[in-house]
Amino acid sequence: MMQSMGPLDTDSERTRILNRLRRLEGQVRGLQTMIESKKDCDEVLTQIMAAQSAFKQIGLHIVVHSMRRCLEENRDLSRDEMIDDAIAIFLKYSACTR
Repeated sequence: MMQSMGPLDTDSERTRILNRLRRLEGQVRGLQTMIESKKDCDEVLTQIMAAQSAFKQIGLHIVVHSMRRCLEENRDLSRDEMIDDAIAIFLKYSACTR
């Protein structure tokens, strides 16, 4: 009975996520420049790992927001249903980060 994760409903949440995505976009452009400049593979891979980590952090931030929202807004559900929904949100995301 998992509810939709819903939108990032506050301007501050959207702004935080967008700022993180813009920084990540800059990292990806930097990676493109590194490839064009024939940088050492180790340097490129280090930056790729940093970008992957940044993506995961953005995802986790959204998961935390969604779990909080689930627990705060689904007052019509029982406590166990709310917890199940929060766990389902976490498991759905964590499955793709392995």
